[in-house]
Amino acid sequence: MASFLVLHDVAKSYQSVLDGPAVTVLNGINLEIQEGESAAIIGPSGSGKSTLLNIIGTLDRPTSGEVLLEGQDLAKLDELQLAAVRNRRIGFIFQSHHLLPQCTVLENVLVPTLVCPDEPLRQSAPERARRLLDRVGLGPRLHHRPGQLSGGERQRAAVVRGLINQPRLLLADEPTGALDRVAAEELARLLVELNREERVTLMVATHARELAGQMGRLFELRDGRLA
Repeated sequence: MASFLVLHDVAKSYQSVLDGPAVTVLNGINLEIQEGESAAIIGPSGSGKSTLLNIIGTLDRPTSGEVLLEGQDLAKLDELQLAAVRNRRIGFIFQSHHLLPQCTVLENVLVPTLVCPDEPLRQSAPERARRLLDRVGLGPRLHHRPGQLSGGERQRAAVVRGLINQPRLLLADEPTGALDRVAAEELARLLVELNREERVTLMVATHARELAGQMGRLFELRDGRLA
């Protein structure tokens, strides 16, 4: 059976300023993830964890190598097709929640559905949003704005937003980095539970060993390579 996500010899370099030598961030990354798995990518700050996650999430393109999602070579897609992949097949959670301050929790969660071409999914999204928000303990906060929430509550709302379009893959980049210890532990438990309940493949980039240890697989990124 083909793997859900495959990276083959992926490299990423950036041209330095003033025509200096290119800076290699990722070099020869090979990775296979099965559907429904959870995996953590750990490594020191600046090791390329976010770059790798951005390439998997089609927010960036590799300099060379292949990224296959459910057998589809993402390098062969144009920008419009990649936007559709990001909207329907991949959910994102970032270190900063990126919630719109003028919108309620419910409105923020529903933002990704506004451009979803799947009419039945859009129709069912408000009910799904309420169910998921209740699941993560935000049922009483539906009509609160982000400024009225704690840091942990804002990040839980961001998790629901990442799941609202029923993605196949959920990418979390330092999701507990801005939280205190208690909120970080709660969010880590929640991600593990939602990985199972929503049957979504989960990949987390983190420097927090506590969070990484709760994932099913662990990869370490050093000197541009995975171990």
